[in-house]
Amino acid sequence: MKRLLVVVALLLLLPTTGFASADKIIEGKEVQYTADGVVMKGYLAYDGTIKGKRPGVLVVHEWWGLNEYARKRARMLAEMGYTALAVDMYGDGKQAMHPDDAGKFSSELIKNFDTAKSRFTAAMEFLKKQPSADPDRIASIGYCFGGGIVLNMACQGIDLKGVASFHGSLSAVKPAAQGAVKAKILVLHGADDKFTTPEQIDAFKREMKNAGADFRFLAYPGAVHSFTNPDADELGKKFDLPLAYNEEADRKSWEELRKFLKEIFMK
Repeated sequence: MKRLLVVVALLLLLPTTGFASADKIIEGKEVQYTADGVVMKGYLAYDGTIKGKRPGVLVVHEWWGLNEYARKRARMLAEMGYTALAVDMYGDGKQAMHPDDAGKFSSELIKNFDTAKSRFTAAMEFLKKQPSADPDRIASIGYCFGGGIVLNMACQGIDLKGVASFHGSLSAVKPAAQGAVKAKILVLHGADDKFTTPEQIDAFKREMKNAGADFRFLAYPGAVHSFTNPDADELGKKFDLPLAYNEEADRKSWEELRKFLKEIFMK
């Protein structure tokens, strides 16, 4: 009870920013919750003009950590009528400024997947308790590292309506058991992504079929890793990484997400 009161008090103290968009007022605010005693600093976004509960969507960040890009995607989901929580997977809002640190932070979580699972489910439970979120209609999307996280959560049987991975890792922490995957799966992949091999793609598809998962895999020709992120070009040049923004693939993949969410949330 004391922990709950502390969380509520923190929420009241955190600033809220309104983003006007035509007839919408997108409320975005920093929030805090805990997972195994670690303070997690997320970002909640919703349309303040909508009354009542609506589906919720968790947004899992790239390996850089919860930065402005993940917050932007949360606001875009809010504009679509959802309550979105950009998740902090590293704890205390920690971010990486260099690929070496990003790789260290992300690989540490993958190696200790029970911790990753605990942090993801803590975020999910936090989202379910929001007044604007329907606890029975929750999905998750993820980018790069985050894409791998949401796919693995689905394979672990987390009870979500659906997950969508944008240029995410396809490697399974643990193979999905037959019938274990409850969530519908959408994979939005860059066909020229240098971080994923054809063998990994084949293995992922084979695993999904063997598990009896409801999944769809879309690859965009000419798109490489981080194709949805406008900052990818600068980051690629700065750190000599095969990253690049692809406006067409970004637009098409977001439209696929729009249709996917509409489909899985239909009653």
